[in-house]
Amino acid sequence: MGEIKSAREIAIEKVDKLGEVTDEERLRWEYTPEGEKLAARYLKEDSNLLVELGQYNENMRNYVIAGVSQVLIRNISLPDSDSAKRNNKRAMDGLKIVKSEQVRLENVYSKMRHIFDHYSGEGKQQRKQAYASLKAESEAQVRQSLEQQLGSSMGIKIDVEKQPQFQAEWRRRQTQLDATYLKLLDEYKQELAAIP
Repeated sequence: MGEIKSAREIAIEKVDKLGEVTDEERLRWEYTPEGEKLAARYLKEDSNLLVELGQYNENMRNYVIAGVSQVLIRNISLPDSDSAKRNNKRAMDGLKIVKSEQVRLENVYSKMRHIFDHYSGEGKQQRKQAYASLKAESEAQVRQSLEQQLGSSMGIKIDVEKQPQFQAEWRRRQTQLDATYLKLLDEYKQELAAIP
């Protein structure tokens, strides 16, 4: 019968199989999270990203910038509110500071702005129409149901917007409407991540 090993012994064996950690890996593990924290501070407060990046030497700075970039890119979203618009602007301004290929960056930003404009313009109109259509459909269904049960729905005010079924269906439809925008936005975020 084989020897029974403790969880600690098994973990030590697994670590031994990985081999020695390189200096580059240590720097990445230490300074990428530093960059993530820096980006979070930058987005929440009015910190100066350029000045804070200057505190790191060249070896560390690349890993810090990688962490900053990851967080800023993740924080770009569809402009469905004023705070989302402000957050997008802040994140995109921050990426201008850390990315070296400004022309490529502006090309991607141009595509993103086009999506944002469409979402805020035509997309907003589509969502309004879809909402009104869903409300009318739901009211008709409730009226029909009431007429079947009571024989008449005269004088009964129907407020379907507060019904959980209506809200759930609206969230589902809104997700469908936003899916194309989100797919394009994700593609553009991947392009941003590839820019040095």
